Amino acid sequence: MSTTQKKDIVDRIAKSNQVKNTLVKAIVQNFLDEITLELTKGNRLEFRDFGVFEVKERAARKAQNPKTLEPIDVPASRSVKFKMGRIMKKKLNTRIAKK
Repeated sequence: MSTTQKKDIVDRIAKSNQVKNTLVKAIVQNFLDEITLELTKGNRLEFRDFGVFEVKERAARKAQNPKTLEPIDVPASRSVKFKMGRIMKKKLNTRIAKK
């Protein structure tokens, strides 16, 4: 397994569409910024057959420091949950079956 970076994806899209990397990079970054903006508003993002991004809220809670056993307050937080869609799930599971 390897790590793919945004630049790698930008390069592939630019090459396959015969467009300058700078244009593709700007579009991809704008797309990512829009996703972030919608999630900060608390909106659910659905990309049909690809997946759904949702903001999940965690309430403030009490926890314990495992080293000192002192009680600590953990503040409320938000995170993003991704649930893959039908096509992504099918492609991921097909890839495993081929190995």
